[in-house]
Amino acid sequence: MIAAAPALARPSRTRLDANTLLTRLLAARAAAANVTWVVRDWRTRPWASATFVGERHEALVEVAGNATAFIASLPEADLPVRGHLVADLAVASVAPQLYRLTALVLVEA
Repeated sequence: MIAAAPALARPSRTRLDANTLLTRLLAARAAAANVTWVVRDWRTRPWASATFVGERHEALVEVAGNATAFIASLPEADLPVRGHLVADLAVASVAPQLYRLTALVLVEA
């Protein structure tokens, strides 16, 4: 009796979550602006309204370098996160070079 050949396994395509995508995007933007960006804390919780589903992100980040203009630009920045829409992003200073970011990220239908 001849055994059947095993099925070829397809490479896994893990879909990255909004948290990972947003973290990577912000780190890349900071690097492009020549800003040192260190995430001290990042928390995510589910969020939903009658018509939208998403997540609320809250991060504590430490920045160094010429970060003033970069930090000021974040609330108005276009932040393309695959499969999601960054609906709102706010930044508040906590201490010198330490900021709290809050973002509402919606899942695109």
